[in-house]
Amino acid sequence: MSAFDTNPFADPVDVNPFQDPSVTQLANANQGGLDEFNPFSESSRLTNAGQTVPATQPGGPSQPAVLQPSVEPTPQSVASAAQAGLLQQQEELERKAAELDRKERELQNSAAGFTPRQNNWPPLPKACPFKPCFYQDFSADIPSDYQRTCRMLYYLWMFHSVTLLLNLLACLAWFTVESERGVEFGLSILWLVLFTPCAFLCWYRPIYKAFRSDSSFSFFVFFFIFLCQIVIYVIQAVGIPRWGNSGWISALSVTGTNLAVSIIMMVVAAFFTVCAVLSLVLLKQVHSLYRRTGASFQRAQEEFSQGILTNRNVQNAAAGAASAAAQGAFRGN
Repeated sequence: MSAFDTNPFADPVDVNPFQDPSVTQLANANQGGLDEFNPFSESSRLTNAGQTVPATQPGGPSQPAVLQPSVEPTPQSVASAAQAGLLQQQEELERKAAELDRKERELQNSAAGFTPRQNNWPPLPKACPFKPCFYQDFSADIPSDYQRTCRMLYYLWMFHSVTLLLNLLACLAWFTVESERGVEFGLSILWLVLFTPCAFLCWYRPIYKAFRSDSSFSFFVFFFIFLCQIVIYVIQAVGIPRWGNSGWISALSVTGTNLAVSIIMMVVAAFFTVCAVLSLVLLKQVHSLYRRTGASFQRAQEEFSQGILTNRNVQNAAAGAASAAAQGAFRGN
């Protein structure tokens, strides 16, 4: 029963953990060190100043350095860009200087009264006694934007000449079938001899000069004469009898007489029709290019007046007329 009289919650041994000898020894040692340490003493300041604290532990891992990307251009890139710009400007200046030299030489040559370029059209053999009359070079004279249209007009003139030659042959065949068609054959010879050089001189050369020198006067000459040429193409394609053209009417009139001759004349009539259609298309292209060049009727008038005033033949004729009038007035007095 004695076991039930005891308190089960009471500590059987009254032990104080802070009375442990090891704990009391450490506590006394720390207090002694604190009492002896004076942070404001001269020796403590010198000791703390002499000690250095490393930023990182010697044995700890080191972090790699990360470079931030630079948004500013490097001196090498700036220098290369400046050098490229200077080279481009130098090339542009050299090109302009070469163009000015070429124009200056042309002006000097024209003022001297001769041209260094030799005529190369029509291309005749060296043994021929006749020499070329014109100079023609599309790549040298015509700007690249106008070369295609100018070449097409040149090919149209060639096609026009071939058509007139075929028209002569068709009229000759018609004359062999019907002896009273001598008038058509004679007129076909006249049209071939007359219209072939006139077309070259009157509307092809003006458009060549217009594209070469941006001449408003040449443009207007071309438009006027080329419209007349289109009207002639239409008349030749129709084939009015007694006009020397193997057009549709003339070809159909020979159908009952000779079918072969009629077919030949129909082919020529088709050629005249193609000439008329191509002429209309090219006229539209030239007009669109003309509007882009800045030419105008006022500029054409100025070019015409300047050309007349600077022409030596006109000047000599005017001077002769003035002197003759002055002499006549003096004698009358």
